[in-house]
Amino acid sequence: MSDNQSWNSSGSEEDIEPREEPGHLVGVVDLSGVLSKWTNYIHGWQDRWVVLKNNTLSYYKSQDETEYGCRGSLCLSKAVITPHEFDECRLDISVNDSVWYLRAQDPEHRHQWINSIELHRADSGYGSESSLRRHGSMLSLTSATSGYSATSTSSFKKGHRLREKLAEMETFRDILCRQADTLQKYFDGCADAVSKDELQRDRIVEDDEDDFPNTRADGEFLHNNNGSKDKLFQSLSPKGINGIDFKGEAITFKATTAGILATLSHCIDLMVKREDSWQKRLDKEMEKRRRIEEGYKSALNELKKKSHFGGPDYEEGPNSLINEDEFFDAVEAALDRQDKIEEQSQTEKTRIQRSSPPPPGDVYSSTGTHRFSDKPHSQSSPALIVMAPPHDVHRFSTEVEEMVQNHMTYSLQDVGGDANWQLVVEEGEMKVYRREVEENGIVLDPLKATHSVKGVTGHEVCHYFWDTSYRNDWETTIENFNVVETLSDNAAIVYQTHKRVWPASQRDVLYLSAMRKILANNENDPDTWLVCNFSVDHDDAQPSSRCVRAKINIAMICQTLVSPPEGDKEISRDNILCKITYVANVNPGGWAPASVLRAVAKREYPKFLKRFTSYVQDKTAGKPILF
Repeated sequence: MSDNQSWNSSGSEEDIEPREEPGHLVGVVDLSGVLSKWTNYIHGWQDRWVVLKNNTLSYYKSQDETEYGCRGSLCLSKAVITPHEFDECRLDISVNDSVWYLRAQDPEHRHQWINSIELHRADSGYGSESSLRRHGSMLSLTSATSGYSATSTSSFKKGHRLREKLAEMETFRDILCRQADTLQKYFDGCADAVSKDELQRDRIVEDDEDDFPNTRADGEFLHNNNGSKDKLFQSLSPKGINGIDFKGEAITFKATTAGILATLSHCIDLMVKREDSWQKRLDKEMEKRRRIEEGYKSALNELKKKSHFGGPDYEEGPNSLINEDEFFDAVEAALDRQDKIEEQSQTEKTRIQRSSPPPPGDVYSSTGTHRFSDKPHSQSSPALIVMAPPHDVHRFSTEVEEMVQNHMTYSLQDVGGDANWQLVVEEGEMKVYRREVEENGIVLDPLKATHSVKGVTGHEVCHYFWDTSYRNDWETTIENFNVVETLSDNAAIVYQTHKRVWPASQRDVLYLSAMRKILANNENDPDTWLVCNFSVDHDDAQPSSRCVRAKINIAMICQTLVSPPEGDKEISRDNILCKITYVANVNPGGWAPASVLRAVAKREYPKFLKRFTSYVQDKTAGKPILF
């Protein structure tokens, strides 16, 4: 049996091993259900309908949209499934540069999904021992049969003399093979001849047994079978076997092998001479390969950073991969973008307002009296309704009264003394103070701002701050909100979500908002209105995993100061001044760094107060005064 035959035989023995086709493993079942999938840093986690079938993981926006085609899919053959180290409900599935971040509703469901995915991967046959063995055997056969010739022809191609010597060796090999065949025939002929001679000799001896030699008188034998003797040794002549000259063939065989050895010696000499140049080329190629591999790894790492940056591992959390400086820079950049967008939006609104004439009946006199409530109110301005102190009672009345009393007692106190208020911003009439307070690593800094605004009353400021119908006109940080429950004409429970500033988590707030007129103890006290917003719980707005629920206790206290007009003139907006005291106690929750929270508060609160008071001034300009 030849070498090629033996190789093919061994390969066949490997190939006949049974292959595991999909569906053969016990326990492989299709799986589908709702998982939360990380979409992007704007929308965060979103519920998606995920289907595991035929070694493929697909997702749809909802179960109702499965008939319209999936929104994405992953082949699990080469997928890497990684249960998250800290989040017991999360699993990451990556294929090359594509990564899916998924969250189950509980650890048990995550375990079920991981087991099902692993079973599908195992059932696909990829990476199994039998699969590797089959591919390995075929690879070894190919390498064994073609490795030497490929190396020889490619490596020695540039050596002209070496190529000639190799050609000589090919010729010698052909000659040697023919001589080996000739000698093999000679040896086979010799073996056959010996067998025939032995048989013939036995027959001759039997035939001549009766012709036993006679004895002469001198004691010598007389042989009478000379002819038989000649026949006995006739077949042993070398020339009698196929006419082959054994001696000549042996000499030629010796010469051929000597030629092969001489040629091999020449080849070795040539290879030794070229070894240094080959080594230099090899070193150069290895260095080039090393640089290419390093460049590839670097590019791959950069690509992974870009594709994963913005993923759930880089957002706010106890095990976030983003450091505090990067967190601060990202928040700062996101706020700058929001400011630019808001500036462009305000510019467009101003341009539209200037180009559009005011609707008829919307312009009012700028004068009025402090007894404006006694005059009939124009039907063209339904929002500016005179609000009397509330006398209605609801289930949160006690909490509201307590909050109002606390704010009137403590929020109006002076910032000096032992309160440890620090002035952080001063812009004209506006001053912002802060006290640094941390509890369990969470920043709970109380903020207090004072401001004086001309031309508006405390009632007007509180009205626009409390009424949710105007909220989107001046509040730029809110994504959406809705009134969960209306408790009375001046009290409601509001749920609102704030725009996400990546990498911080999105926040939501559920709070009770109430507006009150504070009755003066004497006629010299300023007219005072108050809006207080404080967190409450409600069955229709439970916390969810999508947002971090913040807790707030906020109050806006507005006092109206009126300067007497000259002579008999009526009170105009030039005679009124609103003194605003704004206090905020916010527990942001989550894991945002303290330095980031303080920097954002210092930046955003003054902007909010200026934006809101400017809005109230523009909204009330030219309209009757609402005391």
